[in-house]
Amino acid sequence: MTPIQGVQASSHIPALGLLEPQPAEGASFKEFLLESIRQVNAMQQAADQAVEKLATGGDVSPAEVLTAVQKADIAFRLMLQVRNKIIQAYEEIQAIRV
Repeated sequence: MTPIQGVQASSHIPALGLLEPQPAEGASFKEFLLESIRQVNAMQQAADQAVEKLATGGDVSPAEVLTAVQKADIAFRLMLQVRNKIIQAYEEIQAIRV
């Protein structure tokens, strides 16, 4: 996995084996979210490839496949929760009467 531009090496998340995305100076929230989505997508694709290798008899252990799938699942669930919170905040802002 390659480091993301603007990511500090000290922001490692050991449970996921990822670097926590940190917005670079001047980076917008939109760019931060898009990069996070790309990272989750890359994890999903890596997990799919690992499952495919296991199914076709490739040189991959079941433990590696399980780990890749679980990491992708956790990252996806986290992304989904962030999306839900953003939608909830948007709806609260919409409900404010001026």
